[in-house]
Amino acid sequence: MRLVGKVAIVTGAARGIGRATALRFSAEGARVVLADRDREALAATAATAGPAEAVLARPCDVARAAEVEALVAAAVDRFGRIDILVNNAGYGHRGTVEQTSEAEWDALMATNVKGVFLCSRAVLPAMRRQGGGTIVNVASTVSFIGIPERAAYVASKGAVAALTRAMAVDHAKEGIRVVAVAPGTVATDYYDRVVAGSPDPDGLRRMLAARQLIGRAGTPEEIANAILFLASDEASFCVGTILLVDGGMVVQ
Repeated sequence: MRLVGKVAIVTGAARGIGRATALRFSAEGARVVLADRDREALAATAATAGPAEAVLARPCDVARAAEVEALVAAAVDRFGRIDILVNNAGYGHRGTVEQTSEAEWDALMATNVKGVFLCSRAVLPAMRRQGGGTIVNVASTVSFIGIPERAAYVASKGAVAALTRAMAVDHAKEGIRVVAVAPGTVATDYYDRVVAGSPDPDGLRRMLAARQLIGRAGTPEEIANAILFLASDEASFCVGTILLVDGGMVVQ
């Protein structure tokens, strides 16, 4: 019960890593505020995320400042404080620079990078008033390495890693820790859709598994475990840390 008494906002909470994180946080005693654009899937997650009095689900597009501000205001109104923010909302796009349209670039950056900026900016005053808090950003192995035909996604996650370090420097003296987790290949719903849409699903699955030294993709729960550690007091000496959780993908 490492998060008893704490209030956590998790974005992109309807599926995958966000859902696993919300469920794990709740099991560790946190009151959780769940945000996602998918209302139906968000409601399904909220229904399994703990007792109703300890869960607040709110549809939110993290790329829209007004919706983010309303989310944070609702969290403070309901629970009185915000101890943890997990900036998980994000998605990928296939394509080189030449294959990516301006609209596709802008939309991805709005969610993956601007969303981290807006959500962090919105929670900082509340964290400062209460004497501290923790922001955990979800970066990626591609914050450190390049992969083919993911130009916009790689750029966005590089920005998340850089923003993590910048915010850590700016807010450490206020008792606000800013850290990030950098997952490798994870078997989420998005992963399943990409594999299913491939001309050779079995071959793609084998290729994606082989990117990790341990020969398999990670699970959302494994990433949630790392996020839990970073968000908890056990990680009190982690400031600006970007924790690779990648099955050995980057060290090869």
